[in-house]
Amino acid sequence: MYGRTRCRKIPGRVSALIKVTVNDEIDAIAGDDWNALVGDEYPFLQHSFLRAAEQSGSVSPDTGWTPRHLSLHRNGELCAAMPLYEKSHSWGEFVFDWAWAQAYERAGLSYYPKLVSAIPFTPAQSPRLLLKDPSDHDSAGTLLQAAIKLAEDTDCSSLHVLFPTQTDMQICQDQQLKIRKDCQFHWRNQNYTSFNDFLQTFSAPKRKKVRQDRRRVVDAGITFRRMHGRDLDEAAWRLVYQLISITFMRRGSMPYFELEFFTSLGATMPDNVLVVFAEKDGKAIAAAVFYEDSRTLYGRYWGSDGYYDALHFETCYYQGIEYCIEAGKQLFEPGTQGEHKIARGFAPVQTWSAHWLRHPEFFAAIGEYVTEEARHVDRYIQAVDDHSPYRNDNGKKPS
Repeated sequence: MYGRTRCRKIPGRVSALIKVTVNDEIDAIAGDDWNALVGDEYPFLQHSFLRAAEQSGSVSPDTGWTPRHLSLHRNGELCAAMPLYEKSHSWGEFVFDWAWAQAYERAGLSYYPKLVSAIPFTPAQSPRLLLKDPSDHDSAGTLLQAAIKLAEDTDCSSLHVLFPTQTDMQICQDQQLKIRKDCQFHWRNQNYTSFNDFLQTFSAPKRKKVRQDRRRVVDAGITFRRMHGRDLDEAAWRLVYQLISITFMRRGSMPYFELEFFTSLGATMPDNVLVVFAEKDGKAIAAAVFYEDSRTLYGRYWGSDGYYDALHFETCYYQGIEYCIEAGKQLFEPGTQGEHKIARGFAPVQTWSAHWLRHPEFFAAIGEYVTEEARHVDRYIQAVDDHSPYRNDNGKKPS
């Protein structure tokens, strides 16, 4: 293994004018320099987000996420970077490779540690190869080769690039990584003027079902209040965290992120965080946490103090759609999995991951596996799309 120094130059692979460094914490890279590569989109890629995850202890060697962020400097200027972690497990990734780990174990090999380029606990598509110049594919390829070299030098079994953009996926493919296909469910704004305008694109039975969902919540005396990060003090965040914790504990675990992570986000990214509270008799009974940028709303965490009919659908989906229409957001990504999203107006979209395994026979076998798996994903997307609630008449079904 490498030593404990925060910054290290990987020998070889690069020219004399290019330096690739492994950074054992995001703070080893200047925040302004990192954010200049990210731009204004993707709040969870911002330096403040990654810093809050690390500083709160949510992302650390103790939780199985050891930072190994790559930075590429050309003539002393940061030109490219890659969020990267050494993992001792596969939790919190949402691209499931447990069967691969079991196959390694049966063969007497160690699958962990492995390297993962991802945003911890955040299954949303965004760039993994951050470039000052989007056309600088040479630097992107250098980052990927440096990540593979790091895996080899640190006895990691593999490199996994999770939820990359289409451009990054193509670069990974050019570098001979195996491409894996999956799907999520997203909502797209077709210039709706109101939630009712959106519902008019549904078939009558599906429209009735959504209205029944919403009526149950209203009849229960539940109301909603939106608050951005700038409006939330520590007491409010404690309440949010308590509600999320209750829901996680019902599933036998604790939230991935610590309370300090949320309070830090509220302070450092006040315009990128939205919380929707559900209230009954003046008391908050549920909350949903979202991230947002100028174009997209991302649904992330949900918690409630008990079961309330249709409340999850209302708080996490309908309130999000309504907010997107009012705020002019074009896209709503509510998270992973869940065919129940189809009836609420979300459509299946392809997502990707890219994989390199050090063991050549397993690498070849994974290639065959993901090719066959992609066929199943395509059939699944078609099957669930056939259950879309949108009308087909008059071009009303969104593309």
